[in-house]
Order: sequence, then structure tokens, then C-alpha cells
Amino acid sequence: MLKNFLYALLSLTVLPYILNAQPLSKIAPKREFRGVWVATVTNIDWPSKPGLSIDQQKQELIGILERHKSQGMNAIILQVRPAADAFYAKSREPWSQWLMGKQGLAPAPGYDPLAFAIKEAHFRGMELHAWFNPYRASMSSSAVLSEDHVYRKHPDWFFTYGGKKQFDPGIPDVREYIVQVILDVVKGYDVDGIHFDDYFYPYKVEGQTINDGNTFYKYPNNFSDIKDWRRNNVDLLIKQLDDSIHHYKKWVKFGISPFGIWKNKYEDPEGSATSGLSNYAELFADSRKWVREGWVDYINPQIYFTFTRRVAPYGILVDWWSNNTYGRHVYIGQGAYLVNSRAEAAWKNLSEIPNQIRYLRDNNRIQGSVFFSSKSLSTVAKAVGDSLKNDFYKYPALPPQMPWLDEVPPNEPQALTADALKDGVHLKWQLPLKAKDGETASGFVIYRFSEGEKISVLDPKYIIKISFEDYLSFIDTSVESGKRYSYLVTTLDRLKNESEPSGPVGIEVPLAKE
Repeated sequence: MLKNFLYALLSLTVLPYILNAQPLSKIAPKREFRGVWVATVTNIDWPSKPGLSIDQQKQELIGILERHKSQGMNAIILQVRPAADAFYAKSREPWSQWLMGKQGLAPAPGYDPLAFAIKEAHFRGMELHAWFNPYRASMSSSAVLSEDHVYRKHPDWFFTYGGKKQFDPGIPDVREYIVQVILDVVKGYDVDGIHFDDYFYPYKVEGQTINDGNTFYKYPNNFSDIKDWRRNNVDLLIKQLDDSIHHYKKWVKFGISPFGIWKNKYEDPEGSATSGLSNYAELFADSRKWVREGWVDYINPQIYFTFTRRVAPYGILVDWWSNNTYGRHVYIGQGAYLVNSRAEAAWKNLSEIPNQIRYLRDNNRIQGSVFFSSKSLSTVAKAVGDSLKNDFYKYPALPPQMPWLDEVPPNEPQALTADALKDGVHLKWQLPLKAKDGETASGFVIYRFSEGEKISVLDPKYIIKISFEDYLSFIDTSVESGKRYSYLVTTLDRLKNESEPSGPVGIEVPLAKE
């Protein structure tokens, strides 16, 4: 009822626009995290196979970005370190085998996949979060490791489990090494976020034991229970990363995507009403603690379950995480890859994920979704991709604000002008004055209104362009001759705080000559 009252009040206001506000419609929120995982391990999403030419790799990636842009996405979660290897040039680790076909084999000089991806994503108004696997060092017992692989230099840093080499998180030097690997990217690239998935200590393999007893004996850290000690080892890394990332760049977001269940209620009264594998007991990952302590900016639980999954219903877990946000963001990991699968009968229902999106949007403490994975939205989950494009994500959205990192809005652009020329309306403006935190512009949003439409930045349907670059002009080629339009332009800073608008500036498009 309060929302309806506020909406009526806002409708009557004499102000031409309202600043930094969420629209009141749940159908098209102006701020929502809309992410997709682009997996590089075993060439799941990109590149389609190892050894492609640089031009082929670039064209594939541009195609992926264009597709997700058309589906309304505003964040790409790109896997840049699948197994102690790299999809970026400024690395202390060898080039990934899934890039050129052999670990350590460099692509053509001057080509940096991560730098290229960032530039192309920002041009399209999408954030780029660099996705790291912190502890996995090989994918199989037959993996051929480069001479530059860290295992060659420090074999004592690893244990083997399930045929894969894993960093031993209990060794202080290991934690320091991983932090430095990630800081190479934080310091060297214009990323918007650092992202971990659900792989910490390994998922249980029958008949296997984690061989870290000697490490526990050597570095007990005042723990007597090895399980608590393992959880603390992960906590130490997360805490150190939070401090380190924000020390160098306050605007770089740090997020983790854990398995969907923290603890079951039968394990802990504060757990969820579920009975599946839990992060806490099985993976030694105290995922709720990271949120509670403010060590992450967002948590992205992988709730790859349907509403009718008996041991872990989707709705139960969404509600549980929404009640455990501790003021941080929660984005829901959506299992697009399961659509039409035999994993569960409900996945055959094409309305399952659309209903999941409706459900989370009805919860004010959930700020968005991330879909696994990129390829799924054009194959098994193509119908979901179409629903995003034509319905849920039809209008653009800005990522949610993070006031604990930065709540100072930038200043508006200066000297906005509009000229109607043969190829469209040419908009030009100048950089804003510095805000009180010293920021100028890291992007812009352009709004267009037809004659008679209420001029307001509340409704995202009027957004015609979002870019996370500091360009100072735009050509609107989608205008119709003989019509009048008004334009507003706002500034975005690094954390997507939005300025007041510059404008409005009106223009009439001349009738086309016969």
C-alpha cells in the first residue's frame, strides 16, 4: 500500500525527473544485476576450441557479448584462471591450455584476451567480473603442466584429490601466492569485479581423503579440529582478499558464488529447511560468515534446483539467503544448463526459470541473477534467453549500487547539445566537473523521450544507451523523421552511481526529402 501511495505522489510531482531512484514496477527494475558465466575451462563457452586464430577468438567473444547484450545482460563473469593458468598476459602463471591448445603457449604478440574482453564489454554497457578458481591446479591426472606451472616450482604446496592437483589452503605461502595472483589482475586490468565460484576444498569423492594432515600439524593456528581449521583457512583467504582488493581499487567488487546450501536446519537451527550437501560440512566453506563479516560485496548462491526439488526447493533457498544478506547483495545463480534435462522432471517445464525470476523479483532483498552458462542460453535454454530478451530484460538496467563502497554520485555532464543530421540525431556533451570524491565519468546513460512523454529517469524503457566508457558523443540512428524528441544524459562513476541529468534538450527531426 505504501508503494502505491508513493507512486501516486511521484506521479503528481512537478519535478521533471527524479534522481537515483528505483522504478516502482517489478516488471522492469531500473537496477538489477543480470549476469552470465562465460566458462573457459575445457572450452565450455569460449573459445569454442583451443588453437583458434586471434581473429576467430575475438569474433567469437564479440558474438557472445552481442548475444547477451541483446538478452539484456549487464555483467559478464569471465573465467580467467581455470586451473592455475591464465587467460591474460599480465600473469605470473602460464597461458591456459584451453586458449592455444598447450599450456604456456602464448597467443599472438599484443593480444590480451582479458583486456580485449573488458573493452568490448564496457562498450556495450556490461560489467566484466574476472572469475578465478582459487585452489584447482589441474583438471585431471593426465594434464600436461607447463614448466612454468607453479606445481613445478612448489610441489609441496599441493595435494592430489580425485586425480586433480589442488593447492593446500592451509599453507600460508599458498594463500599469499593466490592473493598476489588475483592482485595482478586488480592492479593490471580495468575489471569491475573479482569472482570465485563454488570450488574451495574439493567436493567429496568416494574412497578419497584430503591429504593435508601434515599441514594441519605444521600450521594448526590454535585449532584442534581439522574441519574447523580448514574452514578457517578459507576464511583467511577471503578476508585477506577483501582487504587487498579494496586497498588497491575501492570500486572493484568482490563476489563469491557458493553452492546453494550454507547449512541444513538439521545441522544448525539457523540453516535452511533443506537436506542436501552443505557448504559448511562438505566443502569447508562458511559462506554465510563471509557475508555477515562484510568480506564480500555480493554472494551469488548457485540455486540450481526447481521449486519442487524435495531436498532443496528453490523458493526455500532464495528466501533463506534473502534473510541472511547482512546488508550485502544477493544474486541468485540460475541453472540454465539444466533446462530440458533429465535431472528432474520439473526442468522440462519451460516456465520453471521464468517463474524463478518472478519469484526472486518479488523479494526486495534479492538484487538479480547470474545464469550458468553462456552457451546454454542459445542451446538447451534458448527459450529462457528469448524470455529474457523479449520480457524480463526487455529494457536496460544498471547494476545495483553498493553504498558501502561508494555513495557519492558524480556530477552531471556539461553542455549537452543535439543536432539533427541525415544519419540521425548527434548528441555531444562535455565531461562533468569532479565530484567531491574526485571522480569524473566512467560511463554515461542516454535517455530519449518522444513528444508528450513524461521526462523522468525513473523508467528504464526510455534508456537508449548505456556505456561504461567516457565517450562524449552519440548518434541516435533510430529516430523517425518529422518527430520531436527530448534527450537527457547522466554520468556514471565506477560503482554505477548516477548523476543528475544534463538537459533536457529538445530536437525536431526534419521530414525526409523525397
